[in-house]
This record gives sequence, C-alpha cells and structure tokens, in this order.
Amino acid sequence: MIDLRIASSQSAFPPLGYVARVSETKLQFAERLRSAMQVAGYPPRPAVLEREFNSRFWGKPMTLHGVRRWLLGETLPSQDKLLVLAEWLAVPPQTLLFGDAATSSLRTEQRKPRWDAGVGFEERELFEAFLRLPVPQRRVVREVILAFSRAYSATETTLR
Repeated sequence: MIDLRIASSQSAFPPLGYVARVSETKLQFAERLRSAMQVAGYPPRPAVLEREFNSRFWGKPMTLHGVRRWLLGETLPSQDKLLVLAEWLAVPPQTLLFGDAATSSLRTEQRKPRWDAGVGFEERELFEAFLRLPVPQRRVVREVILAFSRAYSATETTLR
C-alpha cells in the first residue's frame, strides 16, 4: 500500500482556508462590479465593460475574455485597472475591491488631495472642463500640455 500523506507540515500549496478566502474575494468583487455597473446605468455585460473600460484606460486594452473573467469572479484587476474602474463607476476603489466595511474604517474621503490645496477657481473650472471632454480629446489636450511643459522647462534651464 502506498502512503500518499504529506510527511512535512510545509506544503507547496496554500491551506484550504486561504484558497477559499481568495475565491470568495474574487466572487464578491465580481458582485460589486456588476452592481456598480447597474447603478451607473450600464448593463453588466462583458462587451459593455470592455468597451467602456478600454475607452478610459491608457494602457494595453483589456480583451473581452479578460473583462468576462472579472464579471465571473475568476480574476481581480490590477491596481491601475481597478482605479480606472472605480473612477468610471464613481465608487471608491477600496469599496469596489473590499466592500463597504473597508471604506468605513479608512476615512479617506475626509482628506483633501495635496494638489487641490493651491488650486484657484479658474484652474478648477479648467479641470472640470477637461474632465467633461471625451477620452480621445483628453489625450490630445494632455499631450499639448506636456509639450508646453517640456518646452518651458528646456528654456528655463538654458536661461540659467
């Protein structure tokens, strides 16, 4: 008779409780993602998620299969993708990933971002107008601003 028990307490596999928690986290994320899409007025379908996500994400586009796996609770998005999802659906990223219990303990909404401190009315108005633009036009405006910034910093260093 062959003994198939593991001799040592150290196994190459994580304990079963860990696997169950990870799987449960993914399923709960999928449920929150579908719910957030419905609240935002979008049907929770992979084609809709793929189209809307890729129109807002600047990196390599997600495939239909990839976003389908998010909706089914098979995988979790990376942090950069989670931030795009959260911004699009107007849900804090920690709430989207961990639920309402995570948000109540963090109190992140009470703090203002650092860049907001010195911004006046005109700059706020400009930011709001920029954010209302469609994503392709935002990219063009961003490139123009970065070009001006590079040109200005280059002339500033030559004047010194």
